[in-house]
Amino acid sequence: MTAEERRDVLRRVRDAFAQAQGPSTPMYGVAAAIAVAVPLLAGALTGHPGQGSVIALGAYLVALRAPEGPYGAQARSLTVGVLVVAVGAGVGGLLSGHLWPTVIVVPPLIALGVAVPRIGATAGLAVLLSAVRPPSADVLDIGLLELFGGLFTAGLLLAPWPARRLRPLRASLSECADAVAEALDAVAEDVGAHDPEPLDAVELTDPDLLAVTRVPDWEAKRRAASESLTAARAVYRLYRTGRGRSDPTRPERLIDALGRVLHETVTLQAVLEAAKNYPPDREWRLETQTAISALAARLRLLSGAVATAGEAPLGREESAAVRRMGRAAEHIRRAGLAGDEDLIAVALIGQVRRSIDRIAGEVASARRIVAGGLRIGLGPPRMPGTLDPMPVWDRVRRAVGTRSPAFRQVSRVYVTAVVSMAMTAALGLSHGHWLTITAMLSLRATYGETVDRLLQRVGGTAAGGAIAAVILTLAPGQITVGVIGFVFALAGFAMRSVNYVYWALFGTPLAMMLLDFSTPADWRTAGERIGLTIAGTLLSYLAVRLLWPAGHVERLPVQLGRLLGTHADLVRATADVLAGEKARLPHDTIVTAERAAEAVAETRIRLGHERLPDTGLIAELGTAVDAAHRTRDHLIAVARLSRAEAVDTGPIPEILDRLADQFEEAAGRTEEPADIDPKRITPVEELDEQLADLDSHLSTLTRRRRAEIKAGVGRDEVTPLRQALLQVSGTRYTIRSLRRDAGTAVESSLTAAAPRG
Repeated sequence: MTAEERRDVLRRVRDAFAQAQGPSTPMYGVAAAIAVAVPLLAGALTGHPGQGSVIALGAYLVALRAPEGPYGAQARSLTVGVLVVAVGAGVGGLLSGHLWPTVIVVPPLIALGVAVPRIGATAGLAVLLSAVRPPSADVLDIGLLELFGGLFTAGLLLAPWPARRLRPLRASLSECADAVAEALDAVAEDVGAHDPEPLDAVELTDPDLLAVTRVPDWEAKRRAASESLTAARAVYRLYRTGRGRSDPTRPERLIDALGRVLHETVTLQAVLEAAKNYPPDREWRLETQTAISALAARLRLLSGAVATAGEAPLGREESAAVRRMGRAAEHIRRAGLAGDEDLIAVALIGQVRRSIDRIAGEVASARRIVAGGLRIGLGPPRMPGTLDPMPVWDRVRRAVGTRSPAFRQVSRVYVTAVVSMAMTAALGLSHGHWLTITAMLSLRATYGETVDRLLQRVGGTAAGGAIAAVILTLAPGQITVGVIGFVFALAGFAMRSVNYVYWALFGTPLAMMLLDFSTPADWRTAGERIGLTIAGTLLSYLAVRLLWPAGHVERLPVQLGRLLGTHADLVRATADVLAGEKARLPHDTIVTAERAAEAVAETRIRLGHERLPDTGLIAELGTAVDAAHRTRDHLIAVARLSRAEAVDTGPIPEILDRLADQFEEAAGRTEEPADIDPKRITPVEELDEQLADLDSHLSTLTRRRRAEIKAGVGRDEVTPLRQALLQVSGTRYTIRSLRRDAGTAVESSLTAAAPRG
């Protein structure tokens, strides 16, 4: 092994143990610890430790599900968990003492948990841990005891429901408002910013210095805000009841208002980029920056008021900064009409003013919604639609037929579980279930994720197993073990979301205590479990190395074709808006295009976790996704800059049609990736002529507008010529940027879809 390879290994080990994957969850830890420890202590005090440990095991298995989201969603998840644990305990009890039937039954359940996230690992663990117990005639009693433990956990986790029912929704809406405010701040800091290239050429490592020298990444902030809006809508849908209300609720109206603010912010950023080519005076720049920052600050006030249920101040409804910016823009407008300013610059600044006014209006509307209270009706949670087995069967058949990454992962987990359990049965390993548990919980979708999980599990399990060995060998008494179990459950469940190492460290001793609560164990037992965990780690590593590649590369042409096709639909919809056939861009069309790009981005992340990642392909995918994000921003801006009145937009609709043709043609080429030649990917030459026509059209509109004013038309009079100049001047720069980014998205997508060799 070379020195560089050793450094890579050490870096991977360090990252696996040091990475923070999320915040701690102390209340979840407290509830899970109480659910596990109380049955243990009650069993010890009443002389029924065996029954107490069975109840605690049921509580432990249900607590493992870590339900998230609104309480309605948590209730559904926990209900499924309780039922799965109860049935699994009964099935495991029937299998107890029958090794080979267990080998036949358990692996399919483990694979089912991978295929159906709603079931997860609960079914496999419930059957496996019940099957390794000594045979008992009271199989039904064991199932009922674990059912009681699961209900106890569910009751504790759902106890705050009446008082904190809206807290997840409030948190989601608050985060959404903050994310949109950050997008506004990124636009504000970019107003009049200096050329960033000299600073970008300097490598800075000090985060404080980076914060004051780098302009916030607009694209990253815009995507974060869009993702936050999507998440808020998803959380809200979980609150909707089955009452069939047609009028929007206050939370829904707030989400829509924040969405309009974000889309208008996209438009504002595009117009400001165009206005950089026509530098106005310093006062206008400062007033614009101040107005945008003030609107971001007002959104943060709304965020605080939402998060605190109205306890934080809302601020005033009107903004003095926005009024000052309006006066500055009006001064430039009058100068332009008098011939002292370029009319195109005046039109762009007018568009900036209108965008800021619209954002201010939407923020004021959101303020009124928040001031009225974010109420939502009570009622039974809306259940999923009718369970039609045919769509499920179609998805399964398609996954098998295409050998999708999900199908390959399910197959890999199934084969590994069969091998581990067959080895346990054939060798007569008394604690062989630890081999299977390690394999089923460690195998991830990619090589990198699996290796990280294996490193975390081996390190945490070795330390946790040693701790458990000390505690169980000293045998301090069942009551003391129950108290120690409470501490370990509290630490394990509370820190589980931070890093899996903590769960392996504290969860391993906890599981050993639950399984051996009524039967003392010794050092040898703990040593066997640590050895089997290491063996399970090796088995998982061999599985991820030898069993079927993940299959993400094979699916890339389909995903890239969908990305190009959905963006073609979005371009067509934008052309319809300019033609007056649609009032606005359909939200569903925007979301569909975003999801297609995010699917490619997710595949890109997966490819980065492979053992030998293709850095060239990963970079090409990153370029395609970033260009697709910018393309959607440009289209949103073009659609919102259009006026309701019919105006002469010149060749803009034709340009959009040609771009849509380019996307559709490229999407069709991805269907035959073997025929793609990256060296022959060229943009549509016809677009160059149409862009030149757009420049000529704008010059013509400017001359005609000046002539109109000289002919005596009032400067403030709204005429078709004035509207056309406003629209075309605002969209010209955006159309050119759109053409460039659309070409980049097409070229990078086709290059990534071409066969690698």
